[in-house]
Amino acid sequence: MTTMEGRVAIVTGGSSGIGAAVARLLAGRGVTVALVGRGVERLTAAARAIEADGGSAIPIPADLTEPT
Repeated sequence: MTTMEGRVAIVTGGSSGIGAAVARLLAGRGVTVALVGRGVERLTAAARAIEADGGSAIPIPADLTEPT
């Protein structure tokens, strides 16, 4: 497996589904993942799960469907 230590990735929809799967895959390769999504609780749970597996994740609640 390729290591990507020291890199950072922003994963939208990172609290569930494909986004969460991509985030786990990247974290498993040494990437720090910024999980972006609307649900604070699910983002926090996803980040904690990644960290429990030895990865690094930062939950960032945001609704990307609404322009600011």
